[in-house]
Amino acid sequence: MLRFDCAQRPDWRDRAREFGFHYHTMHGQAYWDETAYYQLSLRQVERDLEEATAELHRMCLAAVEEVIASEEWLEKFRIPPAHWGLIADSWRAGDSSLYSRLDLAYPGSGPAKLYENNADTPTSLYETGFWQWLWLEDKVNAGQILRSADQFNSVQEKLVRRFAALHGARRGEILHLACCKDSPEDRGTVQYLEDCANEAGIPTHFVFMEDIGLGEGGAYTDLEDRVITWMFKLYPWEFMLREDFGRYLGATPLAWLEPPWKALLSNKALLPLLWKLFPDHPNLLPAFFEEDLASTSLTHFVKKPIFAREGANISIHKDGEVVCASSGPYGEEGFIYQAYCPLPRFGDNHTLVGSWLIDDQPAGISIREDTSVITQDLSRYVPHVILG
Repeated sequence: MLRFDCAQRPDWRDRAREFGFHYHTMHGQAYWDETAYYQLSLRQVERDLEEATAELHRMCLAAVEEVIASEEWLEKFRIPPAHWGLIADSWRAGDSSLYSRLDLAYPGSGPAKLYENNADTPTSLYETGFWQWLWLEDKVNAGQILRSADQFNSVQEKLVRRFAALHGARRGEILHLACCKDSPEDRGTVQYLEDCANEAGIPTHFVFMEDIGLGEGGAYTDLEDRVITWMFKLYPWEFMLREDFGRYLGATPLAWLEPPWKALLSNKALLPLLWKLFPDHPNLLPAFFEEDLASTSLTHFVKKPIFAREGANISIHKDGEVVCASSGPYGEEGFIYQAYCPLPRFGDNHTLVGSWLIDDQPAGISIREDTSVITQDLSRYVPHVILG
């Protein structure tokens, strides 16, 4: 795995405006960064990332089965008891899933290590499925990257195919899509998914989460008072299960993307469970709950909130000292402790690989980098190529 500096496309900001990529710069900082790219070999992609992603996903699904069958584990996952049935019923009914992203530490050799599973509301999807592919096409056409270069990226193709399959079972229904106001990145992600759904022939309607109302019998409705029967929401299940509107979940038939059982995979309590079910697996890091930490030999570890997003409230501990920490609003429900495995470093950049699954199949990678050892929401997105 190599990192190369490269020239930016002179017109890339105009191209971004043309294609609706409005959040390439956030809070005055570059989010999209094409002053460099990463190069991987086909063997690295197929053996170390694609195969590992498929294996980790199978293990995660086995973990869901374990949690569903155990009140003890549901409590450890901090699922409100009032919603245990909702989640179990969703899993047993085989409610359809759309996508996930596994975050991996991968230096270019040896097994990739799972940091966490972003299975409910992963972003950077548009950048992965469309924008970095457009970058590669432009660079190849300009003669700046070899024409034989490829990219591990079938995200858009698989998304459209998955939406088409879902449409087959729900013909005649409108797919509502939602996210919160005041987040250009979330809105861009949802717009991209809406475009993919439209390409698959699905009629869609967007509504902000804050504008969803309640109709007769506890049905959720949009601003035109249409009952919502099928919805993609870029909004965390752990929020929904605790909010006032959450008591109406299950009151009327509504198919969710992502489904309620995904609340278990996006939960950091998954990490100690995976280590318990698959101890010493080469793609896992030792992970424990707080009550189990004293019985381990861990002296270097990462403390993560059971519910957290975008690298918030994470701290790195070495020999009893906190060497790095991020702020944020999370941690009330408790923490898990994962063995410290530093991100690979390329110059001053600490590099994280996001490995995407669409319809349970590995579909591509995204690469984020930061001068900080903790990847957060403003960490730069850098494209990649496959050569060799």
